[in-house]
Amino acid sequence: MIFFKKPFVLKTLTRRVISIVQSVVAALLLVAVLPPIVHAENNVITIGYQKYGSLILLKNKGLLDAKLAPLGYSVKWAEFAAGPQLLEALNAGAIDFGNTGEAPPIFSQAAGSDLVYVGFEPPAPLGEAILVPKDSPIKTLADLKGKNIAFNKGSNVHYLLVKALEKSGVQYSDITTSFLPPADGRAAFERGSVDAWAIWDPFLASAQQATGARVLTDGTGIVSNYQFYFASRKFYKKAPEVVKIVLEGVEQIGEWAKADPVAAATELSPLSGIPAPILEVALRRQVFGVKSPTPEVIAQQQQVADTFFALGLIPKKISISDATP
Repeated sequence: MIFFKKPFVLKTLTRRVISIVQSVVAALLLVAVLPPIVHAENNVITIGYQKYGSLILLKNKGLLDAKLAPLGYSVKWAEFAAGPQLLEALNAGAIDFGNTGEAPPIFSQAAGSDLVYVGFEPPAPLGEAILVPKDSPIKTLADLKGKNIAFNKGSNVHYLLVKALEKSGVQYSDITTSFLPPADGRAAFERGSVDAWAIWDPFLASAQQATGARVLTDGTGIVSNYQFYFASRKFYKKAPEVVKIVLEGVEQIGEWAKADPVAAATELSPLSGIPAPILEVALRRQVFGVKSPTPEVIAQQQQVADTFFALGLIPKKISISDATP
């Protein structure tokens, strides 16, 4: 066995220490001369959208890229089949921004989501309705008593149905409910498996055109049918100016669609798979123009939440004002 004297060990250790220090210094000098590293994911807003409405048109126009560039942000898009899935993604941190109707955010907030209402479009009561077959003996809302009605559970039209029955003096417990998503609801409606169907645009416009269905009532004088825009609270606190720019883009798209619904329908048709004439009908019933949530709108949304709680659709009473900026 070979033994080294202490001076040899000390010299060896000293050389190693000097070598390590030199390596660290060289690395620091290299970092100093390199351009700053930008973590792209920290400077991206991910927007959730569906196959109908302002956001998909905004995406297709590509307006946000130039608007966000001065802030050092870029945009990513994620498509969702419906509002509940979109808000689940918002809660999970998979997206930062999106929009839905009145009902999904209530369920999301009741499930603990920390979302923020950042905008809304004016009421569009014509954009949802309760349909009956064209030759149906049902003539009034009161005639729905004892009937089987199809609709998507916990959706905007669920609230429409409840309020319409209330207006006519029919108890919610006096009807039979068939909880069906739009495609299944339409199939049941066309087969005659249900007596009526509560549905929203563009499915409403499509069913009217294809089946000649008769509108028993739309939302006029009964419900508002708002569209809301949301951000995760985390993102909103981090980049409120980015959210503001996105909302400005939505406003710009809305002005264009309102001024030229034919062009908007033509552009939206291949994106949604729905014929342009049907989309034109739906778009003309939509009311564009993004505004900041007002106390009146928050109060109306609270009524929707309270109704769903009373029906046992959400597990606890919530306060909509807790989800405001």
